[in-house]
Amino acid sequence: MKPFCTLLFLSLTGAAALAQTTSPNQKSEPPATELKEVVITAEKGSRSLTVPSLEARQEQIAQNTAGGANVVDAEFYKRGRASTLKDALDFSPGVLVQSRFGAEESRIAIRGSGLQRTFHGRGIWMMQDGMPLNLADGSFDMQAIEPLTANYVEVFRGANALQYGSATLGGAINFISNTGYTAPASQARMEVGSFNTYRGQISSGFVSGNTDVYVSITASHTDGFRDWSKQESFRVFANIGTKISPNLENRVYITYVDSNSQLPGNLTKAQMLANPQQAAPGSFIPTVPGGAGYQERNYRLFRLANKLTYTDGDSNTLTFSAFWSWKDLNHPIFQVIDQLSNDLGFDLRYDHKGTLLGRENTFTVGTNFMYGGTNDNRFFNINGARGAQVGAYRLQATNFSFYFQDKLHLTDKLSLVAGAQVAYASRELDELQTFGGVNPPGQFTGLPNLINNSDRIEAWGFSPKLGLLYEADPKTQIYFNASRSFEPPTLGEATPAGNGLLPLKPQTATTLELGTRGQRERVSWDFSYYYAWVERELLALGSPILTPTTTVNAGKTIHQGIEFGLNVDLLRNVAVSSDRLVLNQNLLWNDFRFSKSAAYGDRLMPGFAPVYYRAQMLYQHPSGFYAGPTLEWSPFSYAADLARSTFADPYALLGMKFGYRTKRGLSFYVEARNLTNEIYSPTVNVVTNATTPGSNAVFLPGDGRSFYGGIEWKW
Repeated sequence: MKPFCTLLFLSLTGAAALAQTTSPNQKSEPPATELKEVVITAEKGSRSLTVPSLEARQEQIAQNTAGGANVVDAEFYKRGRASTLKDALDFSPGVLVQSRFGAEESRIAIRGSGLQRTFHGRGIWMMQDGMPLNLADGSFDMQAIEPLTANYVEVFRGANALQYGSATLGGAINFISNTGYTAPASQARMEVGSFNTYRGQISSGFVSGNTDVYVSITASHTDGFRDWSKQESFRVFANIGTKISPNLENRVYITYVDSNSQLPGNLTKAQMLANPQQAAPGSFIPTVPGGAGYQERNYRLFRLANKLTYTDGDSNTLTFSAFWSWKDLNHPIFQVIDQLSNDLGFDLRYDHKGTLLGRENTFTVGTNFMYGGTNDNRFFNINGARGAQVGAYRLQATNFSFYFQDKLHLTDKLSLVAGAQVAYASRELDELQTFGGVNPPGQFTGLPNLINNSDRIEAWGFSPKLGLLYEADPKTQIYFNASRSFEPPTLGEATPAGNGLLPLKPQTATTLELGTRGQRERVSWDFSYYYAWVERELLALGSPILTPTTTVNAGKTIHQGIEFGLNVDLLRNVAVSSDRLVLNQNLLWNDFRFSKSAAYGDRLMPGFAPVYYRAQMLYQHPSGFYAGPTLEWSPFSYAADLARSTFADPYALLGMKFGYRTKRGLSFYVEARNLTNEIYSPTVNVVTNATTPGSNAVFLPGDGRSFYGGIEWKW
């Protein structure tokens, strides 16, 4: 930062000039009082056209979204361990992230999206700076995201993500990157903790002329709480922005990820209670010689993206973005799955602010396209290594959509928000070669050939949205909306075990939402109630002729719930001026059930806690020091299987956090988790009946007592 003037210099210069022009007959002026030096500096600021500032987006989302949406400041979660999506989003209203075994791989859901998916996310549009990180079939990898590189995170629940072209039940999560304008010139962060955990980041952001650059490199390692749960990752992330003119900016994004994870598998409740740290028999050491053990999920990702933005100021903005990603997956589980994927896509979007019928109006229209091709080769898993090949397939996914959204101010306080999306999706499988041979003893023998091994499914969808937004005052909004969602199956759901293409239909839903958000002097809140009639929900209910976890269209279901975030300054000026005691809370109430199902009636669907509560109470000193307790609480049991024979138990995890955070110089934190060393399962693997032999291992134990600490230096 460069000082460009001082009051002292101006005072002395002015006094000298006056002295030179004073005549001898004039009365002498009293001596000038020497002023203290005041330095006025120019901050780098956020002057990017492609990446809006945190403050701008907070205001835009609050004042223009007729539904559940919020912004997470990355500084909030960087005050503790910031390794996973759970670390980053645990206090975001409506978002539930539960790690499988303390890993990045998690169950992440909004409004019951991906209800039974404990791996490889679905039902949410995961984005980076408005561009999808999802593969073309809609699935996404948690490991593709580095929370430490974000400046802030936008969360749009349900149809409120339509402005980005998303029409899923869950909505969208958009990680907004640091740039050369927002990042410190140099930064280093190091975290260490239990289970031989360490994680490091170095990053830099700078501006040179019309170009800004941000680069981050992170590396991490943990042995994990459980046996055979080691995880290692290496990530490089960079973006380079160039202002071609005052109204035109181009930004290039480069991402490289190398992620390796051992998979400890599921336990029975008896196994978990006896020793939650053990790996599941067969996931690590094969149960029979030559069996499918040493299970892992290892992959590399290389992604290039480009975003070009033109704006004439406040009225018109045109954005074109495009991406290409290359992914190499090596996944020894029941078979060794070897996949090489190439995905590409683009989005063209136009935003206009003006008037309509004499009233203020904001309009967005866009179109996007995605295509993905995957070469899928399957092998016998021989102690984690490839045996004889058993399958070779070509998988293809295509998506195309056109979307628009309009906000019209009916009065000074009441606005109408309307929009729609028209979408086309196809999923295609071609069997490239048929393999024969005998399976090793006791290993997976493959599915019966009951479905076409070269086929395509395709569908069209129409997703309208209508909402009202009332501004009670500049900091308080009340909203209502009705919407329709459309979700085609992912290739993983449509191609069980790589053996043909299931004729699955897209999942659709009609959702009503009512809520409010706002801020008063000591309180801020974000509250939404939603009710969704879901049709043909994609659930792993199993098939008697395929596998117990085969995805099917489940008929009609109901999703309803409450999303409630509440932040309160309990006390102010406790010990010194401007200090405070802050309570942050996130409450989820979930009621997901079948609707007049011939097999299940109106019973609750398994695999999801009905209530989840997250809280922390921190004393915050104006110097940057903070300290206080944390709580994660799931107060009710819930079924782990469709037969409701086995239940996950309630749990409460107590923790502590303290540290010091500053914009420049040295920051640090110390965090303790699960201080009572509770044995619990934050998520489960849903099956038809957990009392059936071979299906009773459904629990994924959470981490025991653990401690983490980190230091960060910015200069």
